[in-house]
Amino acid sequence: MAMIDVDVKTLRNRVGLELAVGDWYEITQAHIDQFADATGDRQWIHVDRARAAVESPFKTTIAHGFLTLSLVSTLMRQAIQFTGVRMAINYGANRVRFVSPVPSGARVRGRFTPAAVEDVSGSVQVTWQVTVEREGGDKPSCVAEWIVRYYLV
Repeated sequence: MAMIDVDVKTLRNRVGLELAVGDWYEITQAHIDQFADATGDRQWIHVDRARAAVESPFKTTIAHGFLTLSLVSTLMRQAIQFTGVRMAINYGANRVRFVSPVPSGARVRGRFTPAAVEDVSGSVQVTWQVTVEREGGDKPSCVAEWIVRYYLV
């Protein structure tokens, strides 16, 4: 997919319309291990390949749901370049669901739709409907309402 340029001020006209689909991004075991180290979440389903191969219903390790969610910014940067913005702030999430697992080595990508756009505290606040899909998966891996505040130039 090609990255698109978007002026944040035009997003009001695009509410409810899918704006971009990013490129595939591989989640390696190294990513999973680094996330486990950073967060202290070393549950065996994430880091113990031998045990996961035997005991997990997925027969391999899987990414942490919060790792998948934390990639939303990266997935968006691969899909959209915003113009007229001096700074963007991750403001939070309203609703997040981890619908299906992301096995180690799987590739994911983001789909981005502006769901709401409003002026807030000197910024343009966008609530994004984000779907993180796994290549070959029949369900999304993560769906979220993600809020970003864009401060204009």
